[in-house]
Amino acid sequence: MKIGFLQQHNTSNVVNNIERLCDGIRDLAKRGAELVVLQELHNSLYFCQIEDVNLFDLAEPIPGPSTDIYGRVAKECGIVLVTSLFERRAPGLYHNTAVVFEKDGSIAGKYRKMHIPDDPGYYEKFYFTPGDLGFEPIQTSVGRLGVLVCWDQWYPEAARLMALAGAEILIYPTAIGFDPNDTPDEQERQRMAWQTVMRGHAVANGLPVVAVNRVGNEDGVPFWGTSFVCGPQGELYYEASTTDEESIIVDIDMKRSEQVRRWWPFLRDRRIEAYGDLTKRFRD
Repeated sequence: MKIGFLQQHNTSNVVNNIERLCDGIRDLAKRGAELVVLQELHNSLYFCQIEDVNLFDLAEPIPGPSTDIYGRVAKECGIVLVTSLFERRAPGLYHNTAVVFEKDGSIAGKYRKMHIPDDPGYYEKFYFTPGDLGFEPIQTSVGRLGVLVCWDQWYPEAARLMALAGAEILIYPTAIGFDPNDTPDEQERQRMAWQTVMRGHAVANGLPVVAVNRVGNEDGVPFWGTSFVCGPQGELYYEASTTDEESIIVDIDMKRSEQVRRWWPFLRDRRIEAYGDLTKRFRD
């Protein structure tokens, strides 16, 4: 399967961001992409750096204006498209939601981000209610997509549950960058930890992983790009720049996971009868 992604630098001009994304999607489709993945909250700047009730105005219903736009582009291009939107579910109830479009432009499914961070510069708990749709892969014409979002990427439980539900690939739209107050060494440790943990999910579950991050400086926060695609043994197929926008297609052998799981039958050897304490916050 030919997977395309756009690593983009966003501005405060939402209309322009969307136009550039749509142009990029069309270009990837012309180059042969069958599945296109966009970064987290791609319509706007990453607004969670501050707590401001007026920023809830960026949210919209699903279906809504953005799903109309991206659905039309998916149909026009004949691709499966993974988007990431700020969902207004009801007054005072908002989610960070990935929406997947089928080749005919219809909504194949959605996933609401389950793990919500609250760190300096990432005040997401102010904006997003944790997801309530569970860890369910989305069935599409190119396969069963295990779509998770950003902070979910640190949790092996999320990746495992997607795998156990039949996901054929793990996909992470994300928005993460450096704290400019950290030392260069600490910044690099965090960037590599971010990539390493997702490559570990690929290995542990025998599945390819696609992670698409934003890039560029937004209100003093430099997002570190490094969007990547890896195979079911964690092998890197492509790693994007830390500083530049990129439009990339990576060809993945989706049948390889079956063979890798035969060599390394981790799902067979799980001791599920011994894992009950995973449902506890901590074992005192």
